[in-house]
Amino acid sequence: MKVLIFWDVYGRLWRKAMKENIPELKKKYNPDFTIVNIENATSGRGPVAEHAEFIESLWVDVMTWGDHIFDNAPSIKTFFEKKDCTLIRPANFYENSSFKQVGKGYIIVEKNWKRLLVFQLLGEVFMSHKVLNPFLKAQEILDSLDPKSYDAVIVDFHRETTAEIYGLAHFLDSKVSVVYGTHTHIQTNDAHILAGWTGLIGDVWMNGPFDWVIGAEFSSVKKRFLSGIQRWKIEQKTSGRYKVNALIVEIDEITKKCISIENISYLQK
Repeated sequence: MKVLIFWDVYGRLWRKAMKENIPELKKKYNPDFTIVNIENATSGRGPVAEHAEFIESLWVDVMTWGDHIFDNAPSIKTFFEKKDCTLIRPANFYENSSFKQVGKGYIIVEKNWKRLLVFQLLGEVFMSHKVLNPFLKAQEILDSLDPKSYDAVIVDFHRETTAEIYGLAHFLDSKVSVVYGTHTHIQTNDAHILAGWTGLIGDVWMNGPFDWVIGAEFSSVKKRFLSGIQRWKIEQKTSGRYKVNALIVEIDEITKKCISIENISYLQK
């Protein structure tokens, strides 16, 4: 089984990047499933329903999220409530009798007699949301499902530190097929397979503008850097060069082991 993974489709330029490059990369790598994180899809913030629908229309099988999940909550709630929604949110948000989170934290998608389990977790270190322990939640999800119901397991871990993702990957080594990091907006040069045949990369990196400061025009953040005062409006970069970043992994469907993991990164002019 081959899985093509994109992280952080960012802002307006993401439309051009994804529309032009998803078909091209699918043709090149011939993946069985495609996963896209849409954390910053709408002006660098969580997506509105229209933008989630656009990504879904590119024959994407699963969409994941992150800490900006509630930025456009009224709009995206309607998308979450659709039948057979393919967008998942972090599984380790608090849920209790008085407050039920919208959406779901994991999904099993099936296509061409192949079944892929995908779940997302939010880190605890330096994140704005308070969440349940991601290690324990990951184990809870795996314990709740019949291993015979899926052929591979992919985990999107949305976190700040490399220590946290490496810790989770080693905790899940041999239990899941791939653990990949999102959130830090920079691709790490560490794609490899652990001793128990779990694939790992610290961060896949964003898709969007290349000459940027995390998607923003430098001129719009320059005063913040020079003054130390966070009051000037940040303007997203909407033109120019953009970078395409992704991950292609291959998994043995019988053993659920990762047998290859390769980062993809190139500049599109």
